[in-house]
Amino acid sequence: MPLLGMRRPDLPASEAALRQRAGGERSWTAQESPLADRRAGLFETCANPHCSTGWLRLWRSRSGPILEGGWSCSPGCTEELVRTALRREMEARGPVRETHRHRVPLGLLMMEQGWITAAQLRQALEAQRTAGGGRLGQWLMRLHGISEELMTRALGLQWSCPVLGLEYHDAEALTALVPRLFLDAYGALPLRVAAGRVLYLGFADRLDPVLALAVERMTGMRVECGVVCGAQFGPAHQRMLAARFPHVELIEAASEAALARAFARALEKTRPVAARLVRVHDCLWLRMSTRAQGGMLAEPDATRDVIGLMGIR
Repeated sequence: MPLLGMRRPDLPASEAALRQRAGGERSWTAQESPLADRRAGLFETCANPHCSTGWLRLWRSRSGPILEGGWSCSPGCTEELVRTALRREMEARGPVRETHRHRVPLGLLMMEQGWITAAQLRQALEAQRTAGGGRLGQWLMRLHGISEELMTRALGLQWSCPVLGLEYHDAEALTALVPRLFLDAYGALPLRVAAGRVLYLGFADRLDPVLALAVERMTGMRVECGVVCGAQFGPAHQRMLAARFPHVELIEAASEAALARAFARALEKTRPVAARLVRVHDCLWLRMSTRAQGGMLAEPDATRDVIGLMGIR
């Protein structure tokens, strides 16, 4: 399956421009997660605007499925709601571009700070070319004894982000925030949640704003990204991957229609009291809550994830 080998592409356009990544207006309050319980009442109408089965179905339980706050009265209406959400996510993909190309090259940044000399930079670049690859930072550490702490500081300057520590990191308490697959594929590490509203997400060498925005939209928390010293990141990341995560189902589909049908079947089978769909790079992430959950943090035993992958158009 190609998920773990995926590249880290562009920051998407947004959900209404996917809310400009910085300072954008949210579509929910900080006190209410998008997956908060929105159980429908007895006389709730179907959320599908094209529903043709009548506005009332008193004989059908309205406990689910509920997708993004809307109840659907039939499997057909569930699929139509999924199609609408899926179309929104796919249309927000935006043009492919490498956002990191406009950042100051790491070697030049370190030279400007006086941390390395021009000769040291040339030697590291030459070694990188001769070896046919490898990160420049690794060559600088290997050839010139640059400390990993200093390299992490340089990465923080390059990405204009803080250097984050691992104090009080509790992997087991954070597994319900992001599926294991995404943490492994994109090299991310949830570090802590502050005041129940801010999630700190760490990376070893480069940030992934696409993943950060997806988690922000899914959880309703503000996501703050930063770099973590590699010597600390590696062991903590392995501990995190070994922890217990919510149940996840992986789906590969040949078309949007097939993916929509698969997501709709999952919703009808699980009948969640809350669910939301967001895109993470070339994946579509459906998260379902099987019961009302208090607070912003999802409960692992009441959370079901479905991750879909479709051929790139």
